[in-house]
Formats: sequence, C-alpha cells, structure tokens
Amino acid sequence: MSLLTEQIKAALADKAIPEKAAFFPKFFKCKPGEYGEGDQFLGVKVPEQRKIAKEVFKDISYSEIEELLHHVYHEVRLTAVYILVYRYQKLKNDTDRKKLVDFYLSHLNYVNNWDLVDSSCHHILGHYYLDRDKELFYELAWTDHLWRQRVAMISTYYWIKRDRFTDALELAEKLLHHQHDLIHKAVGWMLREIGNRDFEVEMSFLRRHYQIMPRTALRYAIEKFNPELRNQFLKGKLE
Repeated sequence: MSLLTEQIKAALADKAIPEKAAFFPKFFKCKPGEYGEGDQFLGVKVPEQRKIAKEVFKDISYSEIEELLHHVYHEVRLTAVYILVYRYQKLKNDTDRKKLVDFYLSHLNYVNNWDLVDSSCHHILGHYYLDRDKELFYELAWTDHLWRQRVAMISTYYWIKRDRFTDALELAEKLLHHQHDLIHKAVGWMLREIGNRDFEVEMSFLRRHYQIMPRTALRYAIEKFNPELRNQFLKGKLE
C-alpha cells in the first residue's frame, strides 16, 4: 500500500453516503447468483469519484492503479477505471497508449460490472483499435464471460460515433442470442446508436433479425423510433 492509494481510499470513504451504500447492492444485483454477487459498496456518487480521479491520474503509478483495481469496494475500482481513462486521453504517442491498453486488458477481471465496463472500454480500447485489427473483440465476444463480452460490444461505441458500423453489426449478430439481459441491452444500445447516425443501416439489421431477437435488445434498439413504427416492431408486423 502506498501513501497515495491510502489517500485516495480515505477521500472516497469521506464521501460515503450510508443510504447509497445500502441501496447500491440492490441496484448492481449483488445477491448470491446475481451478476454482481459479493460486490461491496461505500456509497460514493460518481461525480465524487471522477473528481478524485482527475486530481491524481497524472501522478499515480501503474502499481498503485493495480492496487485500486484489486480493491474489494466497487467505488475504489471504478475510480481506478476513471484514472485509466483520464490518463489514456492525455497520452500523446502509441507506445504509451499500448502500455496502458495492455495494462487494461491484463486487468479485465477487475472491470467487473456494467458501469466499470461502460465507463472505460470505448474510451480506451475503442480509441486504440479504431484503425487496427479487431480480432480481439471477436475473441472477447466468444468467451463465456459476461463482462468481457460486454467489453466487446460497448467498445464499438467509439467506432460507431465515427460512422464505422461494420464490426459493431457483426458483433451484435454474434451476441444477439446471448442469455443475459445485460448483453441484450448492450446490443440494443449500440444498434440504437447506429440508427442515430444512419437509420437505414439499423433498419436493415432489424428487418433481418427483429422477429427472433431478444425483446430487451429490440426495445433498446427501437427506443427512439416513432410510436407507429415501434409498435410494428413490437407486434412483429413490420410493413
């Protein structure tokens, strides 16, 4: 343990709200058999975690970030994830970016809830692999690991925002019949983001799959459609 990590943990503990510490385990599904089983919470709001991360990201070492990522409390790990994102966004060369990407990938076991995934993977992996081979994401999608599969899908958000849809659509198709609703939500969300930029691309995908895709994924994908079109999809009677 270093002085800096102890200061970070103390700063987080100082912002803890008991009511939120009691609520978060329910929100993040931490009962036995649920996706967040065993996770523990201090009860710290996200803006407080971001503020602390911004104060330290330039000075903290990778070994200290690792210590935070291994911590039992969810907010300590999430703060570590924010630190990595802020650091990555300030890096100026690919050597330093690769070092951080490799560190992130080697610690994916600790990016172990949907908010940790969604707060980091598209900023880091999405950016780094924009113009690189995407095989990593297909490998992650084929694992039997919920968070790695969500990393694969949500990382495409960075590419989607730059009108690059091919890999997002292929990964969505691969994950379309996943058993978990957190993947259904991720797939539907990315399809919706594609539609926000190119409606016809999303429509083409949905026309092929809407009658067999999970209801949650479909609802997320068509959330911003006009009511008439949305009802056609939900009733399985697209004209």
